[in-house]
Amino acid sequence: MTASSSPSSGKGGRLASRLIAGGTVLAAFSALAWADATAAAEAPPMAWLLPALIVVAAGAGREAARMSAATLALPTTLVAVGAAAIAAAPAIHAWYRGQSEPLSLVGAAGVACMGVITAAFIAGVIHYAAGRGEAARIAGSIAASISIGLPLAFMVALRLEPLAGPTGPLVSLVPLVSLIAVVKAGDVAAYAVGSAVGRHRMAPSLSPGKTWEGAAASLLASLAAAWLVIERLGGFTASRPLGGWVVYGLLVGIAGMIGDLAESLVKRDLATKDSGHLLGGMGGFLDLIDSLLLAAPVAWLLWAAG
Repeated sequence: MTASSSPSSGKGGRLASRLIAGGTVLAAFSALAWADATAAAEAPPMAWLLPALIVVAAGAGREAARMSAATLALPTTLVAVGAAAIAAAPAIHAWYRGQSEPLSLVGAAGVACMGVITAAFIAGVIHYAAGRGEAARIAGSIAASISIGLPLAFMVALRLEPLAGPTGPLVSLVPLVSLIAVVKAGDVAAYAVGSAVGRHRMAPSLSPGKTWEGAAASLLASLAAAWLVIERLGGFTASRPLGGWVVYGLLVGIAGMIGDLAESLVKRDLATKDSGHLLGGMGGFLDLIDSLLLAAPVAWLLWAAG
């Protein structure tokens, strides 16, 4: 075995690729978030972030559909379109009908979900054949679109969440940034500590690389990120999530870990290592957002209730 093909060099190359991809994604998100927060070109809230959200939702939906294409009633492209439509629905509702109540934003996503459900059943009726398991194919199509599009719609609602008290460009981003910071800080800490000192596997048959040591580090990092964003960055507004930064960091951090394990379950069941390869060492769009999907509704609920 040559040095270039050794496991350590392969792991190092993957880490470098992940760092480059992660830095690129972070830089792009930061630029778009700043333009969105400062209403560049007099655009309404979410206008700058929405195109990126649609790309991520459609990309993740397409990856999910391609991994399980044999069990879907809808074509891969329609699953991707459905996920993107659900994710974008709250922003479109806010632009055309106003932003009076947070629940009305999520309700718009519910309408889009019904569109996906209806389309899946129509496809099933048209292509029905005995013995093909059409009900399971319909369920798979609905799950692929909604399990991606609906959580991303909660992220849109977080960006549009009204805050009490004086706000500035950065403060208006606090609910959305708090979600991303808490979850991604937990991801990074879990990976770093688990790789360095992890000994006790958390789910060996599902994801052998995840350890209890990494999980503990993940929660500590999530708490630190919650304090930093909510108390320091968000210190200029009276708005706080229900239970404050401690409850927020714990619940959103735990939800992020469960979301990561959920995608591991899907990939393990479908015998797939990564959902895609467009993001280099980070994998695909679904790999990028997996830990956010179950955490986004938790974060939104805590902010809306608080």
